Amino acid sequence: MTPPAPYDAIILGAGAAGLFCAQVAGQRGRRVLLIDHADAVGKKILISGGGRCNFTNIGTTPAQFISANPHFAKSALSRYAPADFIALVEAHGIAWHEKTLGQLFCDGSAKQVVNLLLDECAKGQVDIALGSAIRSVEHADGRFRVAFGDRIETAPALVIATGGPSIPQMGATGFAYDLARQFGLKVVEPRPALVPLTLGGDETLFQTLSGVATEVVARCGKAVFKEAALFTHRGLSGPAILQVSSYWRHGEAIGIDFLPGRPRDWLVAAKRAGPKVSLRNSLASVLPLRLADTLTEKLPFGGALLTYTDRELTDIAARLADWRFMPNGSEGFAKAEVTVGGISTDGLSSQTMAARKLPGLYAIGEAVDVTGWLGGYNFQWAWASGNAAGLAI
Repeated sequence: MTPPAPYDAIILGAGAAGLFCAQVAGQRGRRVLLIDHADAVGKKILISGGGRCNFTNIGTTPAQFISANPHFAKSALSRYAPADFIALVEAHGIAWHEKTLGQLFCDGSAKQVVNLLLDECAKGQVDIALGSAIRSVEHADGRFRVAFGDRIETAPALVIATGGPSIPQMGATGFAYDLARQFGLKVVEPRPALVPLTLGGDETLFQTLSGVATEVVARCGKAVFKEAALFTHRGLSGPAILQVSSYWRHGEAIGIDFLPGRPRDWLVAAKRAGPKVSLRNSLASVLPLRLADTLTEKLPFGGALLTYTDRELTDIAARLADWRFMPNGSEGFAKAEVTVGGISTDGLSSQTMAARKLPGLYAIGEAVDVTGWLGGYNFQWAWASGNAAGLAI
């Protein structure tokens, strides 16, 4: 019996990026081994988008990604666009729809995307080893030696696709960073991203609003997002907050415009129209009642609008347009959808995702210091970076 041909590449991590890289390389005739310590592939894919997988965003550009090198993602994203993945989805007969802001979801289930990736891997005759903890990874004589489970395999190419430490309850770890450092790659400090923020001190009053949501403009530094904010029993969440959380650092304030689009003199105009209307009722006419009550408690209270000068009302409107919260933390990697930071792009080729100083080593997906906004961008980076490495192996 003829022994099997040696592997051309070993890919560590059977998430979105690893699966995509494996199918691209396998369909190019490479013999690929895909390893994951989990007992099933694509676990994060299955829970994404409320179980429907927000598999890309039609508005994807490099501007929606955070990295120490904002130019790094340009090459891979330009060579594998949202339209390319949409074509693959349609070729598999998966119905999809667009929600807000260019976000695309399966009509059915995220399982359809996982099955698509497995079908494509099967076309490339990719070997998949699951439930296999990696015991060691070594490099010598131009080959990588991976010990996992009760097996040892070698290949001239190794792809790190094990993601970041977000959602550890699903098995996520910092393994990618340990491996990168082992082979001389630097790591940009990882921190939770797309994560709810927590409030303390004088701001604990807002925790009583748990479950209240409203559309806002949220700001952190130069980052600005107009989406819904949600108050929780611990602080702030919702799409607008998750977006700015990727930019937020401890000790920084975030600004919330509770009434986006309203002119600065709207309360003055309200006083002209109804001088005996209270400030609280004026806010309740444009905001959820519980939120209006809480904000009123925090504002100078004089009862009816006529008790305020025009200047005072203008100042109140200005505060409502830039209400400052000082989060005391976030809900951490346990609740973070992704990780900001990761394997430094300084040591990688933007064309191939290959390590510059160690031929045959690649890093892709969330393991790398490239993090997308909420809304399908991180999946598009997984497909694009996986494609770049898969074509290079």
